[in-house]
Amino acid sequence: MTRLALAVTGVTKRFGNHVAVEDMTFEVPRGCVYGILGPNGAGKSTTLRMINDIIAPDAGSITILGDLAPGPTAAQRIGYLPEERGLYPKMPVLGMIQFMGELRGLSAAEAQRRAHVWLARLGLEQWAKNKVQDLSKGMQQKVQFATALIHDPELVILDEPWSGLDPINAEVLRETVEEIRTSGRTVLFSTHQMEQAEKVCDAVCIIARGQKILDGKLLDIKRAAAGEGRIALAFTDDASRAAAEAPLADRALVASREAPRGGEVADYEVQLAAGIQSPQLLRVLVDAGVGLRRFELVVPTLHQIFVDRVGADAAVAARREETAHA
Repeated sequence: MTRLALAVTGVTKRFGNHVAVEDMTFEVPRGCVYGILGPNGAGKSTTLRMINDIIAPDAGSITILGDLAPGPTAAQRIGYLPEERGLYPKMPVLGMIQFMGELRGLSAAEAQRRAHVWLARLGLEQWAKNKVQDLSKGMQQKVQFATALIHDPELVILDEPWSGLDPINAEVLRETVEEIRTSGRTVLFSTHQMEQAEKVCDAVCIIARGQKILDGKLLDIKRAAAGEGRIALAFTDDASRAAAEAPLADRALVASREAPRGGEVADYEVQLAAGIQSPQLLRVLVDAGVGLRRFELVVPTLHQIFVDRVGADAAVAARREETAHA
């Protein structure tokens, strides 16, 4: 059995003169949580729609679960939560979930049984007989999540799944994603919310303006970014801070010095000069009699990596959108 749940190779999609996705290539291993990350308009939803055979690529290929092309056969093994919600507002909540299970090939009895299980799991049992339109946006999101998972799909595709969820329901969603991964199945989702992605992803693909900027295991990406020479410093006393002034002002050693990022317990963050390794700075500081409480290689957050790779303007736009949905 192939180790890949999904292979996207050289995929391009145009809408008139607009190139929504350009030469996109990435691979999703089985049994992982994989995030497609980027600002709104980056091409995330277009990519997921091509995987689900909602629209066809103009070039390139998509292979699902080893040997399947997008289409009806693959769809039976996929659970898809679209960005635009598709519930029938006047249907009872239980009936809505059961109906979607039957569409996925379950018997009526089995679909009803699984629907009750999902209602209990998502804390919606008391709403089972209510119409979908009676539920809040967050609860409707949970119902749609159940409709995407009721048939135990091998590949779960979620488009902006955290949009509109409060912190409690966002945590429920994260727990469910972790359960899917633990069962050996695969989750692929898109989001502009870097903090959510960082909590659940094994691997990511960052895209902007329809093009892949960076992809790989999240651990490897963060390790590589941490190796770019940013150090957090904290001194034992004012005398040590003063003694550090001369070494930190040496541009052959330190390229820049800044206040620590929000939430950091440090006096400074410094960027090492090109070709300088962290032990060299540590040796110079110790030789200068500097007392240190902290000397630590800074591991950037996924949001910080996103800013560095995508650009501040796009990152600010994504942050504003995330705040609006919080």
